[in-house]
Amino acid sequence: MSGTVGPVVTVLIAFMAIWYLAAIFLNIPFQKDIYKRADRIDVPVSELVLDTWSQKKPVLPAPHQVVVEIYETTVLKKITSKRSLVYHTGITLSSTMLGFLIGTSLGILLAVGIVHSRVLDKSLMPWVISSQTIPILAIAPMIIVVLNAIGISGLLPKAMISTYLSFFPVTVGMVKGLRSPEVIHLDLMHTYSATRLQTFLKLRFPYAIPYLFTSMKIGMAASLVGAIVGELPTGAVAGLGARLLAGSYYGQTIQIWSALIMAALLAGALVALIGVLEKITLKQLGMAQ
Repeated sequence: MSGTVGPVVTVLIAFMAIWYLAAIFLNIPFQKDIYKRADRIDVPVSELVLDTWSQKKPVLPAPHQVVVEIYETTVLKKITSKRSLVYHTGITLSSTMLGFLIGTSLGILLAVGIVHSRVLDKSLMPWVISSQTIPILAIAPMIIVVLNAIGISGLLPKAMISTYLSFFPVTVGMVKGLRSPEVIHLDLMHTYSATRLQTFLKLRFPYAIPYLFTSMKIGMAASLVGAIVGELPTGAVAGLGARLLAGSYYGQTIQIWSALIMAALLAGALVALIGVLEKITLKQLGMAQ
């Protein structure tokens, strides 16, 4: 329990227990209505509980129902099938990665400009912060419509929404990181007559790398959210957002939850990958703890 596995497993068990209990209480009203229409009055509690965990369209599906749905739509379906959850995950992943790469590049460039230019710091930084006050659900349809009007459709509009969400944490994190060197170190570089570029490459950027990876983890999760949100106003037929839409249209709550869990697993895998790259990079730079 003093490590990582014990606490994680404990929280997971508690979460599953709460989920099963919530499924009982939320599904009981509909299950009782089913019994009433079938003229069944005295139903054992054990049977009632099991029935609330096996409804075809429950208000809240039980965890094992979601696991079965994920298994059937991943292992038992061909990857190229439009019924495959792997296929839809791949569609969302492509727009997520494109938006993340654009957002990260944009965030780094903005941070460099803000740190090295007082004018940009005073004029651009407030707009960067203000941009995140606009609800993504409100701006996503406008981005889609505008880009479609100029002939841009497909992957790029969804990637732009991911970019909108992912560039902000990278910008803020890099600004903090590039300003993290101590004054004495900056004075030392000035004493050595180092140029701005040399100071940036040999001092500011190495200091900012831990901040960059931390902000990239946040940006990756935000990028995935943006990709899913970007699929909603387009009426997409592929992607995790499309699975959510189809599930909501036909009341397939199990399908909705399977898509949500798959999105969470995808986000966790991508963030974990960034964590691995962070450890490798910091070790190469001699900064690993």
